[in-house]
Order: sequence, then structure tokens, then C-alpha cells
Amino acid sequence: MSDARRGRMTLYFGAAPGVGKTYAMLEAAQRLRRQGVDIVVGAVDTHGRPEVAELLVGLERLPSRTVEIRGKLVEEFHLDAALVRRPGMLILDDLGHGNAPGSRHAQRWQDVIDLLAAGVDVLSTLCVQQIESQHDVVVQITSMRVRDLVPDAMFERADHVEFIDPPNKEVLARLQDGKVYIPEQDARAAAAMYRKNSLLALRELALRRMSQRTGRENLIYRSAPRLGAGPVSERILVCIDPSPLGPRLIRAAFRMATGLRAEWLALYVETPRLALAGESARAQVGETLRLAEQLGAEVVHISGARIDREILGFARARGATRLIIGKPLQHRWRDLLRGSLVDALVRGSGDLDVHVIAGDIAPHEVTPVPALRSPIRVAAYFWAALTVAAIAATRLLHLPLFYVIVLLLVGISLVGSRLGRGPALGAALLSILAVEVTMRIGPEATPIEDLQRGAIYLGMLLLALWVSGLTELSRRQAEAARIDERRLTALYLLSRELSQLRSEVDIAECAIRHVKKTMSARTVILLPGHDDQLAPVAGTDIELTTDAREEGVARWAFEHGPAGRGTETLKAAQALYLPLTAAGRTIGVLGVAPDDPDKLASPAERQLLDAMTGPVALALQRVRLAEEAQIAEVRAREEELRGSLLSSVSHDLRTPLASITGAASAMMDSGDAIAPETRRDLLQTIYEEAERLGRLVGNLLDMTRLEAGAVALRTDWVSLEDPIGSALSRLDRRLAGREVQVTLPPDLPLLPLDEVLFEQLILNLLENACKHTPAGSPVRVVARVQGGRVVVEVADRGPGLPAGEEETIFEKFVRGSKANTQGFGLGLAICRAIAAAHGGEITAENRAGGGAVFRISLPIGVGPPEPGPDTSLASMSGPQGVLHNTAKILLHQPAGLEAETTT
Repeated sequence: MSDARRGRMTLYFGAAPGVGKTYAMLEAAQRLRRQGVDIVVGAVDTHGRPEVAELLVGLERLPSRTVEIRGKLVEEFHLDAALVRRPGMLILDDLGHGNAPGSRHAQRWQDVIDLLAAGVDVLSTLCVQQIESQHDVVVQITSMRVRDLVPDAMFERADHVEFIDPPNKEVLARLQDGKVYIPEQDARAAAAMYRKNSLLALRELALRRMSQRTGRENLIYRSAPRLGAGPVSERILVCIDPSPLGPRLIRAAFRMATGLRAEWLALYVETPRLALAGESARAQVGETLRLAEQLGAEVVHISGARIDREILGFARARGATRLIIGKPLQHRWRDLLRGSLVDALVRGSGDLDVHVIAGDIAPHEVTPVPALRSPIRVAAYFWAALTVAAIAATRLLHLPLFYVIVLLLVGISLVGSRLGRGPALGAALLSILAVEVTMRIGPEATPIEDLQRGAIYLGMLLLALWVSGLTELSRRQAEAARIDERRLTALYLLSRELSQLRSEVDIAECAIRHVKKTMSARTVILLPGHDDQLAPVAGTDIELTTDAREEGVARWAFEHGPAGRGTETLKAAQALYLPLTAAGRTIGVLGVAPDDPDKLASPAERQLLDAMTGPVALALQRVRLAEEAQIAEVRAREEELRGSLLSSVSHDLRTPLASITGAASAMMDSGDAIAPETRRDLLQTIYEEAERLGRLVGNLLDMTRLEAGAVALRTDWVSLEDPIGSALSRLDRRLAGREVQVTLPPDLPLLPLDEVLFEQLILNLLENACKHTPAGSPVRVVARVQGGRVVVEVADRGPGLPAGEEETIFEKFVRGSKANTQGFGLGLAICRAIAAAHGGEITAENRAGGGAVFRISLPIGVGPPEPGPDTSLASMSGPQGVLHNTAKILLHQPAGLEAETTT
């Protein structure tokens, strides 16, 4: 089985339990076994049926996992054992089976996803009542609720579906014979399922689902480029709120979208009132949105004050053709007071079709979203009563009743705008009482007709409700705006800071800091290494993934999608793990473990967290791309250097080889007839060109060894006169006819040098001077102590260095723009490498009066042990010592090589 390919899934699909799905699957498994297929049984429960047990004979079975549930030992499918065994094909009965607590996944269909990703083919069974989108219809048919449902995406993902469709009489006969397994707790509901009418309805439902699958496959085939594009589909928009009817709306929208082969979206409009709703309402919305995502919808979460305007505006912006909403279950009087959402949507829909769907939950079972209630504040009611009392007291000052009523209205407005609805209503009731009392206070009563009094009192109450309602709405809007502002600010600050970072560690630390500030949670970021293993980034909460189970959840999220707490996958984990995805590529995983786990149930918090993963993933991808670009640039430069090297090698090696070949060929062709002088000249040519060829190859090898670190320094305390004298002696022929000036003060300290390498450094500098200066021009070698270091200079009187090339000439394969000699351009690069290996440096500059000077600076280091008294000439100070040192060097030089010693 190749890891590169994904496994194939075959489903045995039926209308109800007992139609023979497991039997047909095992018969097919026996046929495959006889054909030599590596097929293994992962999980099949016979439920005491001998005909099923008989079909298991001869099939290899995986070891199961024993789990204790409510004091009973239960055998469960062992996913890890299956992934280790990795057979060619695995049998897993009941795709919708709910796994035991503590399993890697909550349901068996999630185990199947892992198996398919590992390249294992799977055989499984499925009933129409287990399909998520058909659940509500099945409940209407059978009044039986199924706890463990399978997403429609898994049914569509099956590579092959076998529809098992026996006659209803055969199914009922199997039921009477006890060959259909029915749990005890579902026995009463199963009685309704196995009625003739129910079986017919379930069969029709299963056939319709099969026809939808066949139609989808046909549409895909017809939409192939060779046959032209398929028809333009509709777009369905379903609107949800914190109601238990939300899942039913989602399933209905999915069925409609599947039947119409249309795109569909799930929209949640968060009003200021819903934004401040309780945890239960937010959890209900989160569950509904997760179901929509699971069924393949595009989930959208927006905010607004008017639900109808936001829905219609979004529907027109996205080009929706159908709108699905739930039937209102509130009392009619609420619609009269607040307006009906259904009426507003229907009136403003225009060309948009509106579908109103009723739920299967009784109105008294629906829990409305609780209103935002403030705690009772005694002080507020006290101030409301004091305000009314103060205004009413003006009647004692003989203020006309009309003005008192006006002041009371002003007071009610003031209380409603400052203290809220309750104190405002209290103020209105007290104002009514105050009017009744003050009408009878004063020198003469001021009667008011009953109709006028009723209008005044009604106006007071309505004014209190209106002003306090506006105040409450403004407060909710302000609070919702603060929440939105906090989210937007968090995203802005995160994006702005990430844009300035250039390393993965800095990006991870920045992301962790912002997530902690926003959600008060432990956070970790895991990135794949060179071995593709996820590893936490330094600076994050590494302890979160020290548990192997948490690490496994993170790995699953990296490969498949969100997992962990707050999801239906591995929800027993401590943290929620989200893949960091950018440009279709998963960069890493973000793990978040909030101090308050209920925060993950909030759609707003989850949406904010999802939004924060985007900038983090893009920043990490930017760093990765920059690293890849840098690597590509280095490789391109290496290729360029390799091309330059090959070009130089092919040119510079061809010349000495051609000279050697020509001289040798001339000697062979002439034989004994060649003159002795000519013979000597040809041999001299062969020798010189072979020596030149050796130097070229030696430079290449030396540079390679130095860059690879293969050269180990063999340092010893060396006097500079030894490597300099040896280098001069090796270049006696090249230096013939030149005036060489050597200045070595007698007080030069011994240096810790690798004598062979340092001799090569001096040799390359002297040879470089011979190449690039006119014949007979002088060369000068000077050494001195300067600033705690020993400085050695090699100077010439040639054309000098081109302006601006004082540094570049030490790079590999650089020969200078004025160079007209052959070579690889490695001599000076080797000099720099040798100087750096000794802890020194080498520089070049033009010399006053013409020529160039190369300056080597070496550290003196800790001196060697003090020698005893020495009376030799080498230890003399003054002119005699200098003359001796110079003489020692000249002993290695040929006659005719002039040397000048200066003090």
C-alpha cells in the first residue's frame, strides 16, 4: 500500500437496520479474501446472529480495545492498531457508531477519515436514518431520534455505494425471526419504524438520496470541459438565531441545496441584544454553525441593528436566489409591538424566494433568548422617586397644574435616559399618583376631565417606555460597538506587529501575546521541522503539548482541520487546535486552551480566533518564502560560480595542457634529429607549464579544503624570516631580475603560525606581484609591530588596484578588471582564508607613487618561554642583526637576485 494514494471507501447503504447490509458486506469480503486481497476485520458486532458470525470465519481480525462504560467492559475498534497493521482493506461495520469516551474521535466515521488518509481501503455500512440531512424527515416518519449522525459529506465521499434493497416482507420476516438487532431503549420507537408505511417511506427516502448522489455524479460528468459547462445553480441563504430550531433549518437548507445542486450559505446576524446574550445562547449558535460547516455550507457571521436589513442586504450582495428562515414561535402580540421579521423579509425580498420552515419542537419547548437585564438598583428607584417628589412639591408653591404635568414629563424623560426602564416606569406611575394628588392641592381644585387624564397618564407611560427603550438600545449598541472595536483593534495590532517581524520565533511570540491578551488562554504554536514532525516554537506554552495525546490532536489538526476542545473531533483534548493555512498550504498549528472553556462555544470568539490565524499564517509563510528565496538565491549564485569555475578551468587548463602537448609532440615527431638546445627549450616549456598547471590545481584544492574546514592548523612558534625566506626561495626563477627589498626588524616576536600555510600566503602575494607588475619592477616585503599586532606588507610598483576593487579582489574567481593574465582568481581568496584562520586579516590599497600594497595583520598572542642568552648574530641588535637576517634570506636566493635591507 503506497502512502501517496488515498484509500477508497465502499458503503453498503440501506433504508433501515435489518435489510442485510452487514451480511452483504461480509459476503463481498469473503470473495475479496479468496481473490488474495489483504482484508482485515476492524469492527463487526454480530449481536448473537450465527449467520453473521459464520461469514467472519477465515477473516483476520484486529485486536480490539477494551473500554469500561458504566461498569461494563465494551470491545471498541483499535484505530492505532489498524494504522500500524495498515491492511489493504479494512471492514468497519456501522459508519455512524459512537466511540467510547476517551477515544481519539467521537465517531467511527472520523476514524475512517484517518484510515483513508493512510491509504487503507474501507468497507462500511450506513442507514438513511444516520445521514445528518435526513434526520428531521426520519423523525417525522418514525418518531425515533438517532444520536450519532454521519455528515452528508462522508456519504458523498464514498467511492462506491451498494444499495441493499430487499422487499419489505423479507425485512419484516427477519424482524419476527429476531435477526434484526434493536437496542432495548429503542424497542418502542423501532415498533413505529417497522410498520409497512414507515418502511415504504424510508425506502423512498433512501432511493431519493441515492438518486441525488447519482445526479451529482452525472452533473460532474456533464460539467467536464469536453462536454461544456453545466447549468448555473441557484444560491440558497439560510438564516439562523440562538434557537433550538437552527439545526432543523440547516438540514432543510442542505436538502434543498442538494436537490437543486445549489451553493448554500448559513448567515448569523448578531444584533446588539444577541451580542450580549447568555452563554447558552452563544453555545446554541456555535453548535448550529458547526453543523452548517460540517454539511458544507459557507458560514458568515455579521453584526447589525436591524436583522431584516442585514439579511436582505447580504442576500443581494451575494446573489442569493432563495432565503430560508424559521417560522416565528413567539406570541402575536410581540409581532404587533416589535414588528414581524417574516413580514419584513417577505415585503422587502423582491425577486428573492422566501421559504418559512416550521420546526418539530413545540413552542413551549423553545427557550427564547433572555433579554439583557441589569441587577435591581435600589439607588436608581430612590432617585426616580425623589425626582417625582421634588417636581410634585412645586404644586405647594402654587405652580399651575399644567406646568407641573410638563415638569413631570421632563422628569420621566430624564429618569428614563439616565436610570433605565424600571425606574422610568416607576417614575411614570408615581407621576400619575402625583397628578391625582396635586389636583386637589391649592386654594382651588383644578379638575381635569377623565378623557384628558387618561391621555396624560397614557402619555406618561408611553414616554417612559419610549425613552428608556431608546436608552437601552443605545447602551446595547454602544456595548456591541465596544466588543467589535476590541476585536478589530486586536486584529489591527496583531497584523501591524506581524508585518514588521522577520523570524518564526518572533512571529510566534507575537501571536501568543495577542491571543493571551484577547482570550486569556494558554497558547502554543507548532511548526513542522525538516522531518515533518510538529515541534512547539520557543517562547510559547510548550507544556501544553508535552502530553502525547495533545500532540496527536495537533497532528490531526495539521493534516485534516480544526480539532480538540469545542469541536466534534477529539473534543476531550485540553485545547482547541487550528491549522495555520495560507495560500492553500498548512504552515503549522495554533493551540489555544482558554482559562474559561465556554469561550470556545461563542461564535464571536471563535470567529475572532479564526481571523487571527490568518495573519499569523501569512506572516509565517512570508518568512518561509523569504528563506526559500534566500536559499534559491544562494543556489543560483553557486550555479553562477560553478559556471564561472568551469569556464575558467576549461580556459586556464587548456593553455598549459596545449603547451605541454605541443612540446611533447614536437619532441616525439623530431626524434633524435632534434638539436640539444631545442630539446632543452621544449623540456623547459613542459616543465614550466606543468608547474603552472600544478599551481592552478593546487589553488583549487586549497580553496576547497579551506572552505570545507578540512584544514587543521598546526601552529608553532615561528620566526617570520623562515616562511618569508622559504617563499622567496621557491620563487627564485620568477623573481629573477627584480629588486627585492626585505625589512625584518630584529625585535620581531615569534608568532603562533602554521608555517606551511603562512608560507603559501606570502608565496601567493609574491606571485601575484610578479603576474601583475612589469618585469624588473621592485618588490618590497616589510614587517613591523604596530598596535599590539605584527603587520607584514608586500608592496609592488605595478599599475595598482582599480578604484573600488580594494575589497572585491579577495573574493573567489575575481581577477580584477585590469588583469590580463591567466588564472582562476583564487590566490588572494586563499590568502584571506589563511589570514582569517590565524585570527588575522588582510587588506589592500594603492601605494603612493604607484603600485599596490597588501597588508597582513596578525595577533601576537602570548609569547613562548624566554630563551637563554644567545650570542649568535641572529640575536644581535642594530645594523649587524638586520644584516644577518637579510643574509639568511639571501642564502636561499639565486645569484643575480638583488636584495636591499633597510633599517
